[in-house]
Amino acid sequence: MLLILVTGMPGSGKSVVSSVAREKGLKVYVMGDVVREEARRRGLPLEDKFLGKIALELREKEGMDAVAKRLFRKIISENDEKSVVVVEGLRSLEEYDYFRRVTDTHLIAVHASPETRFKRLKARGRDDDPHSREEFDARDRRELKMGLGSVIALSQTVLINEDIGLHCFRETASRVLDAIIEGWMRSAG
Repeated sequence: MLLILVTGMPGSGKSVVSSVAREKGLKVYVMGDVVREEARRRGLPLEDKFLGKIALELREKEGMDAVAKRLFRKIISENDEKSVVVVEGLRSLEEYDYFRRVTDTHLIAVHASPETRFKRLKARGRDDDPHSREEFDARDRRELKMGLGSVIALSQTVLINEDIGLHCFRETASRVLDAIIEGWMRSAG
């Protein structure tokens, strides 16, 4: 199995890469969905202050790779060993190390400036998106505290999603996904 892991700061464009992957027929799993499922199970609203607290709590109680382990159980139950799967939202070195121990991986980082990301998140309007620059900065600090910057630094591929337009970024993501899959298939024989 190949896991194409997609990381990046909030609002960088990870979900665009996932959307392109879905259009290619790949299954996409989102790390944050594990946290959102836990919030629903606890009857909590899907707001950033609750989701951030749950994410930190899961990692404190079950280890920094807790979300990865929970998600991988689901991936294994729904796919076979020849599958190519995209996992969006990797946040820590422990998550990356866990996935690398259990299967083949390729790590993609998506990068955009804080100003661009803040504008995107305000426009997106999801319940857990920041409503102010202070909330945005606090969320960035929390993500970096979990180790997201280190994961980005170790990426095998970096996609810059700044001033290129959605169509161009989608085309780039498509070419990169094709190249990763083709390379893996060749090496897997």
